[in-house]
Amino acid sequence: MKNRTYLAFDYGTKRIGVAIGSTETGTAQALDTVAVHRSGPDWQHISRLIDEWRPDALVVGLPLNMDSTECEITPLARKFGRQLEGRYNLSLHMVDERLTSRSAIDSLLAAGVPGRRIRKSVDRMAAQHILETFLNERAEG
Repeated sequence: MKNRTYLAFDYGTKRIGVAIGSTETGTAQALDTVAVHRSGPDWQHISRLIDEWRPDALVVGLPLNMDSTECEITPLARKFGRQLEGRYNLSLHMVDERLTSRSAIDSLLAAGVPGRRIRKSVDRMAAQHILETFLNERAEG
């Protein structure tokens, strides 16, 4: 099977976490955080990441409530995914992201990251967890 590279996004209304990963290693790495302004995401920043990493496809975390119902931000994450797909003409995968932010915070705390620095890292770490979930599901499927 051909190695595929994925760029994953943890959508938020203030920040979007970004991670990179591949099927070759089956792992993901936290990469960056993109600002979201009143006018929307910093598309220039996202374009630079796409140009630099040349992903084969994109992954966006789909925020859901614990009972699998949609929450307030779910339609915004779906819209962001559609915008990514349309702008970059890359296939898009939406992945259940329940508990990824909690998992990212727990990982950062376990690594000894001071509380004041966690906020700066949690979005990209959540994107890493989203992408790891996606890669694990692909490996099992």
